Amino acid sequence: MKAVISMLFAASVMVACNTQSDKQEALLKQQQKTIDSMRVAMEKQAIIDSMSALQAQREEAQKWEEIEKNEATHHTQAVASAPAQAAPAKKKWSHTAKGALVGAGTGAITGAIVNKKRVEGALIGTVIGAGVGAGTGAIVDHSVKKRKQQ
Repeated sequence: MKAVISMLFAASVMVACNTQSDKQEALLKQQQKTIDSMRVAMEKQAIIDSMSALQAQREEAQKWEEIEKNEATHHTQAVASAPAQAAPAKKKWSHTAKGALVGAGTGAITGAIVNKKRVEGALIGTVIGAGVGAGTGAIVDHSVKKRKQQ
């Protein structure tokens, strides 16, 4: 009799525990569904916000294009009525000068890294880099000049 009662007691405890775990599992599933739906809603809102921002940027760009077009029209009318003046052309750097500048900077950094005496290495690297960069730039200038002649 004791064995039967203890078996019934054990069975009732297991059923009660199993019911509790099923309830917890159902609750967790419901919470996960809620979290998932919130995540989807947030993603949709992020897409909407990005599209709104993109639309605002497009409208702003169109507005500026219209302003620039109006200014160009007014400027053209003012230029047409004013006497013609030659605008000074902007002088560009040659490839030789650009190469010397880039070479000097690169050489200085490399020389400072390689040599234990940082300042001495930077100076030597600057001189060598400027020379190599100027030489490379001169070659590019020569090829550009050749191409323009053809």
